[in-house]
Amino acid sequence: MAELLKGAPVAAALDKQTKSAVEALLLEGVIPTLAILRVGERDDDMAYERGAMKRCAKLGIRVKNVLLPSGVNQAALMAGIEKLNADQSVHGVLMLRPLPKTLDEKAACAALDPAKDVDGVTAASMAGIYSGSGESFPPCTAQSCMELLRYYGVITTGKRAAVIGRSLVIGKPAAMLLTSADATVTVCHTKTADTPSVARLADILLVAAGRAESIGAECFRAGQTVIDVGINWSEAKQKLVGDVNYDAALPVVAAITPVPAGVGAVTTAVLAAHVVRAAERAAL
Repeated sequence: MAELLKGAPVAAALDKQTKSAVEALLLEGVIPTLAILRVGERDDDMAYERGAMKRCAKLGIRVKNVLLPSGVNQAALMAGIEKLNADQSVHGVLMLRPLPKTLDEKAACAALDPAKDVDGVTAASMAGIYSGSGESFPPCTAQSCMELLRYYGVITTGKRAAVIGRSLVIGKPAAMLLTSADATVTVCHTKTADTPSVARLADILLVAAGRAESIGAECFRAGQTVIDVGINWSEAKQKLVGDVNYDAALPVVAAITPVPAGVGAVTTAVLAAHVVRAAERAAL
């Protein structure tokens, strides 16, 4: 049976480092502060917001909540972003997405100050990730995958990795982070011919397909490490499931992240670490 790569110990290790950095900042009179910008009242947005607030409270990070109605117009949204950009007490901004379809999300992301972009949504942040400069913050979920691999001692150098999914939120940045960690990476997507054959060759299989249990037994082999980023509600099973068919993978692969309690358990810890790093940079 596969080793379970649980997120809780990874988050705890990150929190320990973050807490120490917060204490150092407080001694200098700096209170690391995260602004969470939410439009509307989507259940998943509010759940993530609550998780982020709980994590930040535990670590001594201040949170400023900016709530806008779902019917807000583009001008008001942009004005809210500019206000956060100008607020020197705010070190990081998390804009919960997706925004309502009535809004131009691309323009909103572009308006955010890259120095405060702690979730890798701006073009400048993406450029930093693709160049490997280390100066920008990757999307928290993509970074969480790497933190899991590091914590559990999964070797990436010289290994074959397959990423299923090419979104700017997870797939593409995760592929770049794996490349920076010296893996040889193939990105699969809906137009890929014979994804299972590519997946089976991978030593590390990172799945962000966006479809519940869509990656099945034909994609797995012995010795693999599987990182399942997906989180979906299964009506049939009446529980949360990943993008991977967990029951099919468990007896075959070497290690796998559970859903829930895997990647998702690390994301707010990464977010908090990014906020503190942004505060450190602002204090220089």
